[in-house]
Amino acid sequence: MQLPRNSFKAALRGSRPQIGLWLGLADAYVSELLATCGFDWLALDAEHAPNDPRSVLAQLQAVAPYPVHALVRTVCDAPELLKQYLDIGAQTLLVPMVESAAQAARIVAATRYPPAGLRGVGSALARAARWNQVPHYLRDCQEEICVLLQVESLAGLGQLPAIAATEGVDGVFFGPADLAASMGLLGRPADERVQEAIERGIGAVRAAGKAPGVLAADRSLARRYLAAGAQFVAVGVDTTLLTRAAGELRAAFADLAPLPAP
Repeated sequence: MQLPRNSFKAALRGSRPQIGLWLGLADAYVSELLATCGFDWLALDAEHAPNDPRSVLAQLQAVAPYPVHALVRTVCDAPELLKQYLDIGAQTLLVPMVESAAQAARIVAATRYPPAGLRGVGSALARAARWNQVPHYLRDCQEEICVLLQVESLAGLGQLPAIAATEGVDGVFFGPADLAASMGLLGRPADERVQEAIERGIGAVRAAGKAPGVLAADRSLARRYLAAGAQFVAVGVDTTLLTRAAGELRAAFADLAPLPAP
């Protein structure tokens, strides 16, 4: 039995842009449906969506047969939580609210077995190791694990070159909503000042030889970030797609049955 190859990590190393979709509905059936739509990657959100290791496991299993990569955004950088997501088979982790190189180094260490890190050894129980049926999993798994750090504050931007330069970090993702809030622009992630800060950040990450990424549901803005050098961009969110399509469908019949008052 072979160690699964991380196609997403390979694409980032090859500087091939990867177009993704953000998933917050926390449902394996929905995730499988969206896995058929041709995106390069799907983000399973365990920070703001009602996900936990069991619901993420079901979604990893649901999308596994399809040519799409699932990454997991965790709720925090706790080593015990990162260990659980790695053991159930997540090969790419996106860790939020990173603000220093020291924090970045701790996160990388949580994804490595000793002596290189502090990940606990439990491969006999781990789906990632196919329950000890992947030869040399403990030795080789590091090559297929992708560590992405989310920078979404002015403090993080101030430490961005050092964060991106941390050994073992594969990419840095910019969170526009929290970054806007940190800049005193709460609820205005598309503000030109936020966009310019992200573009500068993209340049800094690329200068460190790492892959920059961002969430941009506005199509023109997503293209702007890609043109600036972003390598992995989420261009939509499942909850937004559903509410927008449902709202537009209902509005098409407002002439026959008026919409209820809000």
